[in-house]
Amino acid sequence: MVLAVAAPATTAHAGSQEGAGNETSVPACLTYSPGWRYTFVMNDCSTAHRVKVLYGDGTDVPCQEVAPRNWFTFPGHGTEGNTVEGIVLCDHADGP
Repeated sequence: MVLAVAAPATTAHAGSQEGAGNETSVPACLTYSPGWRYTFVMNDCSTAHRVKVLYGDGTDVPCQEVAPRNWFTFPGHGTEGNTVEGIVLCDHADGP
């Protein structure tokens, strides 16, 4: 019998996010993998980063701290035509 292990999707998007307004560039060591149910943000950096996901329909999610060499699960894009546009770094003033 073979058991499947749930893990973040293997396709990851890296680099800075264009069109994110005046947000700070996202380092290449932060990547994300969008899906309909979950969007995984992976931190392969040596330091923690506060990030959030940008959605095409303007859905606003809270900033989350992603520890070094770790990942965090955000909501996915859903089944109603929304899109995940990228990730942005958050200032500490951006909330919890």
